[in-house]
Amino acid sequence: MTTEASRRVLLAAPRGYCAGVDRAVITVEKALEQYGAPVYVRKQIVHNKYVVQTLEKKGAIFVDETEEVPEGSIVIFSAHGVAPVVHEEAGARRLATIDATCPLVTKVHREAVRYADSDYDILLIGHEGHEEVIGTMGEAPERTHLVDGPADVAGLTVRDENKVVWLSQTTLSVDETMETVDALKDRFPNLLSPPSDDICYATQNRQVAIKQIAADADLVIVVGSRNSSNSIRLVEVALQAGAGAAYLVDFADEIDEAWLEGVRTIGVTSGASVPEILVDGVLEWLAARGYGDVQVVTSTEEHIQFSLPKELRRDLRAEATAGETS
Repeated sequence: MTTEASRRVLLAAPRGYCAGVDRAVITVEKALEQYGAPVYVRKQIVHNKYVVQTLEKKGAIFVDETEEVPEGSIVIFSAHGVAPVVHEEAGARRLATIDATCPLVTKVHREAVRYADSDYDILLIGHEGHEEVIGTMGEAPERTHLVDGPADVAGLTVRDENKVVWLSQTTLSVDETMETVDALKDRFPNLLSPPSDDICYATQNRQVAIKQIAADADLVIVVGSRNSSNSIRLVEVALQAGAGAAYLVDFADEIDEAWLEGVRTIGVTSGASVPEILVDGVLEWLAARGYGDVQVVTSTEEHIQFSLPKELRRDLRAEATAGETS
């Protein structure tokens, strides 16, 4: 067994909320303040159990499909984005929409539209069934082919091998994505790359941060939900980078004390949709078991912020103006 004096926690930074998640969560909170409960949200606003439960307590109602929202109500689209047909469905039901899609996801949507308009076949690297992938493919379904890893490359058929471009889901592992891109380039030598990397800055930064500490960690604990793609990737990246073991937990009480057997150094990080209160809970749990020495390991600083959706900004400005003149 390790002695308490030799135990430590390496806490990765950056971790937790990214700018897109922060914007989406604040959007729901502000909408509830502005319009009152209930406010409907199509799909989970972000992929985190605690966040969804907290917003439900405040009056948010999460639905799977637009048809579940009563006509004339307010509906918020999640950070993962939606296909154009969802906007059409909302219009048909006379719903007031607030689009909380992450601006980095919106960028990929616009790229898909632009390349489809230029008659390219789009090879979208991503995981089948993920909401972000469904939304992006919906922009140009007749032109888009899903590539769920290098194994999918051999079976691809395109109209013109000289007019193909790759795009990707924003929350993938950087290494995994580039492996797929390399396989695509072998198959299609004239493959076009997007103007900038689609992998989101926060996903990249959190993967770099966990790589920095994984090799020194006997155990890595990633705080995040099981439907969070970027959180799952952090577990995979930690193991690939040399961590002795790595596990994903939503809450501290999901940690198995057996994981600590013989463990001197524990790495801790969290996915991009995880509030810091959950990380604090894990650190408190570990401290109570002798891992009170917490060393923050910072790989980069993040200063990116996104403004709230235009629909919400407009109504908040109108309310402020009315208050000044009353």
